[in-house]
Amino acid sequence: MWEKLRSGDWLDEERLRVYPAMLLLLAVACVAAVLMTATGRFDANGHPLGTDFSQVWVAGLETLRGHPEAPFDLERHITQQRAEFGADSDVYGWHYPPFFLAPAAALAHLPYLEALAVWQTATLALYLAAVLALMRGSVAPPWRVALMALAFPAALVNLGHGQNGFLTAALLGFGFLALRRRPALAGVCFALLAYKPQFALALPVALIAGGHWRALVAAAASLLVMTLASIFAFGPESWIAFLQSLDVTRDLVVERGAAGFPKIQSVFAAMRLLGAGIATAYAAQMLVTTATVAGLVWLWRGPADFRTKAAGAIVATFLTTPYCLDYDMTALAPAFALLVSQGLERGFRPYMKSALAAAFVIPLAARPIATALSLPLGAVTIAALFAIILSNARDAYFRHADAAAPLRSAP
Repeated sequence: MWEKLRSGDWLDEERLRVYPAMLLLLAVACVAAVLMTATGRFDANGHPLGTDFSQVWVAGLETLRGHPEAPFDLERHITQQRAEFGADSDVYGWHYPPFFLAPAAALAHLPYLEALAVWQTATLALYLAAVLALMRGSVAPPWRVALMALAFPAALVNLGHGQNGFLTAALLGFGFLALRRRPALAGVCFALLAYKPQFALALPVALIAGGHWRALVAAAASLLVMTLASIFAFGPESWIAFLQSLDVTRDLVVERGAAGFPKIQSVFAAMRLLGAGIATAYAAQMLVTTATVAGLVWLWRGPADFRTKAAGAIVATFLTTPYCLDYDMTALAPAFALLVSQGLERGFRPYMKSALAAAFVIPLAARPIATALSLPLGAVTIAALFAIILSNARDAYFRHADAAAPLRSAP
């Protein structure tokens, strides 16, 4: 069994043809069932279609009404959500920096269902474009790449929540695609990810370790422009309100797991799910974050293929934050594309195909298993994938050292 896992031979052509098609059919059936049983803006269980998107739309409404600071006041934001969706509707907290008020306000010009459709369609198109661009030139036909991207279970989770995982994946994909030839554009893409500040550690570390200074400068300049533009558009009050809300976010959302620890796929949440206290969970998160950053620096300073480095940086974003959810795992898609592209060109290294298959499927199973058995398989699978990326990069070090040995020994 271990030899098959090591080689990945179990993932033969028939399984690669049948399993993604089955997952895609499952996704289509789920979406169709939800839409067919919906009544107006609500699904059969009375939840707003697109669940999480409902509060994004409400935040946009509050902004358009001249109160961009309102979404950061949890009680006020909940009151507005219930005013729009009913006293018994689900409610959600707004935890984004003021940058994200811009798309929220733009979408709130539309009625709710139209806004949800525009958001899902536009970001899904960007997601597909990024994955296809990363796989361009590989032996995999575009239709098969698109099928795999759509069949990725995290895409279904993201659709169900009306979340921003497609946008996150697209910005990461296009950023690394542009990094070597158009570093300024890459910097802009990475800066636009500032609506996810919890992902802000791994990318700068990778860029600094790799010496991509032009991309870093472009990202910093873009971030400054975005900040000034948000202050001009929404006033300094929005930033003051955001900063004041951070303690509530940390306590309620991260430490007490208001969204549910089975839904959160971080090391911190994994420890909390297993019964650890807050201090112990933070200690475990710090240990994994430190090890991940060290591994990322080693990876980006070495001779590994650029695709390995970029994929490692993407995977590392999930290991260096205490707060990432199952729909965020959509952002793993560009890492898959990079690693598969390299594997198809140069051959898959030991355990890589099995690790990719596990990480591909885990968004479908992570939350149910964590809910039923308190097993945090999402964080474990992501950590295993990162470890295998580093292991394969180590082989590149040895090959590089062997190639350089005759030069060092030459008279």
